[in-house]
Amino acid sequence: MKFSFLLHNAYTIGGTVRSTFNLAGALAARHEVEIVSVLRSAEKPLLGVSGKVRIVPLTDERPDAPTFDGGNPLMARPSGVVPPTEVLAHRYTELTDERLRRFLDETDADVVVATRPAMVVFLAEHGSRRYLRIGQEHLSYDNHEPGVRTAQNAAIERLDAFVTVSAQDAADHRAHLPGLRTRITDIPNAVPRPKAERSDVQAPLVIAAGRLMPVKRYDLLIEAFSKVVAVRPEWRLRIYGRGPERARLRTAIDELRLNDHVFLMGAHSAMETEWPKASVAAVSSEWESFGMTILEAMHAGVPVVATDCPHGPGEIITHGSDGLLVAPGDSDSLAAGLLKLMDDPDQRRLMGESGRATVQRFAPRLIAGEYERLVGELREARTSTATKITRRMRRAFGTLLPHGSRPRRTEAAEAAPSPGALPRADATAPPVTPAADDGRPRALRPKGGCTTDSAGGVRVAVNPSGVSGESLTLVLRHRHGDDHEVRVPLERPARPKAPWSAELAPGRPALAEGRWDLHVERAEDGVRRRVRAGLVEQRGLLGAVPPAAGEAVAWWIPYPTKDGYLALRTFRRPSHAEATALRTEDGSLHVEGMLHGATLGAGATLLGVSRLGTAHDFATPAESTEPTESEESTGGRTFQARVTSLSHPVDAEKSVWDLFLRPAEAAEPVRVGRIFGDIVDRKDTDKYPSTALTTQAVTAEAAADRQVRARFFITVTNDLAISAT
Repeated sequence: MKFSFLLHNAYTIGGTVRSTFNLAGALAARHEVEIVSVLRSAEKPLLGVSGKVRIVPLTDERPDAPTFDGGNPLMARPSGVVPPTEVLAHRYTELTDERLRRFLDETDADVVVATRPAMVVFLAEHGSRRYLRIGQEHLSYDNHEPGVRTAQNAAIERLDAFVTVSAQDAADHRAHLPGLRTRITDIPNAVPRPKAERSDVQAPLVIAAGRLMPVKRYDLLIEAFSKVVAVRPEWRLRIYGRGPERARLRTAIDELRLNDHVFLMGAHSAMETEWPKASVAAVSSEWESFGMTILEAMHAGVPVVATDCPHGPGEIITHGSDGLLVAPGDSDSLAAGLLKLMDDPDQRRLMGESGRATVQRFAPRLIAGEYERLVGELREARTSTATKITRRMRRAFGTLLPHGSRPRRTEAAEAAPSPGALPRADATAPPVTPAADDGRPRALRPKGGCTTDSAGGVRVAVNPSGVSGESLTLVLRHRHGDDHEVRVPLERPARPKAPWSAELAPGRPALAEGRWDLHVERAEDGVRRRVRAGLVEQRGLLGAVPPAAGEAVAWWIPYPTKDGYLALRTFRRPSHAEATALRTEDGSLHVEGMLHGATLGAGATLLGVSRLGTAHDFATPAESTEPTESEESTGGRTFQARVTSLSHPVDAEKSVWDLFLRPAEAAEPVRVGRIFGDIVDRKDTDKYPSTALTTQAVTAEAAADRQVRARFFITVTNDLAISAT
């Protein structure tokens, strides 16, 4: 059987895309499956999809692509089918209309599934009874613009079935559309078992994920977290996603001075490696159509605190067993739920275990089976209807019908399974013949992932399916160095299907600071290929201990590049001052940190080195502070300093100072920055508001009391600086 899914854009990140990929991949184990993407915005899908699923783009939005459709005059004319109030209506044009109509007219699919209102309207208006037409609701009845709601309601009656992701939403649709003959039912989204390691629920970290939209109420979560921090200042909140609320959320973080506690992480295509870093997951929505992030967190063994909003959370979470449900719109209730789990590690662990059992109900094979049963029942209903029509005709026209005549069945109906049986997989594809072995080494197509440990070590594992040969070497090549590379032998696996591996530890081998690309080289012929990134698991770095005093400071962070390759960001310094807290106060910028690889003594000073020249440098005393028990175990020495004035030139609109710590009088300055942890580029996540600082007179004519707006920022090298305007 052939399934076709109509998707707005398969080349972006979103809940509908992710759930469609999950379902399509599960169905592809037994059927022919394709995803028809109305738009194409990238070379490859950003989310992982099964290799058995075919992606079919209809229009290309990439200006640099040879198939770019921007020059087509139909692209400048609005769609005549999609409701103008549809949130993405501006992306639909006469060209998308034409190509969707052509696809629906020519497809040989047995089942076509529309995944959003625009697709549902199209499928109803231009689909054919040659195939089953199924619409999906990934939001809920009450959460569409009025025009979209009206158009979709009219379309539903012309479909064979309409599927919601929650039972309550299916009931809402049936209540609003009484007498409708279309079958309205609910089938939840599928969430596959992740391959990444599970959480140990030990790190003081809360994670939330989803598009930054008003309905997600991340403003409420940030407000609740300000109350959490007052009690548990060691905890952090990361919010993954992008969307129109980002600027407003940034303002809220600044106003509440939560810049060292709440981080906007941006979109992340592989959340399965991020959830294991968390000890608690948070859902603050005022409504949820389903709750994909709840299931993803449960898979990782992370307990969830969610608002008991319509419709998803309450249909997934059993309060007090595998998560907590709190009052919607109430920051106090949300804060109390978070604190309850923060204060009880054993409860976190038990709820995480229970959640891992709960989530098995949503395994892709089970959800695919529900769609297969729905399709079988719809086909059987069509056959029964055709039989009833023939019987009525015989009763009315008896002798005019030949004796023993049967209702004409379509090709699709002939293939229908008996009631309760699952449809057969498409058996028309020719068998795959293994390639002949001519004795030559296979082409290298290395793909590898890595894990990290509490010592900061990195274990690289290269999939055996993409490599061949008797001896392989992992080659680390410095991206900006002149022929600077380091070679590490890959250990041959003891078992046939086990990965080749290499153990790396900070300082062994010694890697210069920078970014390193990873390659695999085959000894027999010297062929070398860059390593494609699999799962890059950084959880171990959250609890990793920085080097002890007296050793060179080395820190490595593995990561996938934007184009999908495995890389390593390395930091190596004789000594380093890690900024542990940065506070913006009225009239001052406050730095707290820990010195590694050097001794903090008398006369310690925080230095601001101006990029405009030494005449504008500044210095302020740095005081030693009492380290906490955990800080003392690392061998570091804590310090703090306050900046209240700057040597800002009167003729410069903007000035920048790089920050250094001079540990003692006459000692060499040490760079201040943030290199530890798991975040590769801090400049994207660590943001700080500005405050008014006075300027020091640097010339006789300059006014000493002139003010500037100054703020902390993280540089591209993860070092700390101050900018002033």
